[in-house]
Amino acid sequence: MNTSDIDENVRAELSRLRDSIDNIDAAVVHMLAERFKCTQQVGHLKARHHLPPADPGREARQIQRLRELAESAKLDPAFAEKLLNFIIAEVIRHHETIAAAED
Repeated sequence: MNTSDIDENVRAELSRLRDSIDNIDAAVVHMLAERFKCTQQVGHLKARHHLPPADPGREARQIQRLRELAESAKLDPAFAEKLLNFIIAEVIRHHETIAAAED
């Protein structure tokens, strides 16, 4: 079945849902950009004060917090944890780069 065979009402609903998905994706990208702006500032602060790029205690608390938020939002907590672990790894990489540049 190709898109020309789809009922017009179904096509309109599909388009509406996809538009919503596109808007949410854009919001997620902008929120991640804001988050990374903050973590870059943290990286510079850590580098100036010779603090380690990673903070395992903070990371564990954040993962637990995000898992709880995911559960309350009816999102798979394991998925939320994977996503946060991916973000944390990128943040640590940025912090290491900042620390190396400030040495």
